[in-house]
Amino acid sequence: MRESPYQVIAAELRRRIEAGELRPGDRVPSTRALVRDFGVAMATATKTLRTLQDERLVHAAPGVGTVVGPPPRARRPGAPPELDRDEIVRIGIAIADTDGLATLSMRRIATELGVSTMALYRYVGGKEALVVQMVDAAIGEFPLGEVPDAWRAALTAVARVHWAAYKRHLWLASAISLSRPQLVPRLPPHTDVVLQALRPLGKGAALSATISLFAYVRGIALVMESEAQAEQDTGITADEWADRQGDQLEAMITAGRLTAFQELLADGFDYDYDLDQLFDFGLGIFLDGLATRLR
Repeated sequence: MRESPYQVIAAELRRRIEAGELRPGDRVPSTRALVRDFGVAMATATKTLRTLQDERLVHAAPGVGTVVGPPPRARRPGAPPELDRDEIVRIGIAIADTDGLATLSMRRIATELGVSTMALYRYVGGKEALVVQMVDAAIGEFPLGEVPDAWRAALTAVARVHWAAYKRHLWLASAISLSRPQLVPRLPPHTDVVLQALRPLGKGAALSATISLFAYVRGIALVMESEAQAEQDTGITADEWADRQGDQLEAMITAGRLTAFQELLADGFDYDYDLDQLFDFGLGIFLDGLATRLR
């Protein structure tokens, strides 16, 4: 009987562990790396690591990734689970940081802790509640601190705090909803700072501007997350990808008589696609627009 793709990949990783190529404590390939190296779907890569976790050959190490060795918190048979909410949240963040939010599951966390899945619900609730706690903990790593009195400086401070959090935790932007905002304790104070700074606009305009600011920062961060995923999957950077598309893009521009594009690319124009610079540029335009409204 032919083995499934996840079984084939699991067998290869198992071989490396048994041969000593991967030693206890060594990090094993993440799900994204498995997708890239073996050309399989994310679900297959996730099932591969889960299989090895079930065999207690690997476990998730918070802040590191999936590493070789059984979970360090093995319990005596029949002993009550020694769980801690903060630890569960930390493990959830570590999994999301390494393999993406889509790979997070209560079952996977339970496997790392050596407890039943149901045992987690007493401490963090279900997965949706856990993600809210993960968002709160991730935002908490970047305290807002003393907020400047000037409206522009205040908005800039809040935007940069969120940008820093999104850069450290690429899954964070997709976990936060603007249309149905979760009750994350550390986020309302940020919103309050922006609303206070924009009081002169009036209530409706101030709220619209506040939502727009958060949407802008989150939108750029989502590009960062998708680019990281694409680079993991393909093994090439955005610049390398653009170089490979150059001839085809030039043909499309010529065929469509897209004169603005032709002028842009004339004389070997080279654009440095840097998301930090793009974030700063867009934030400046946004704030300039608000300055006009406030005047």
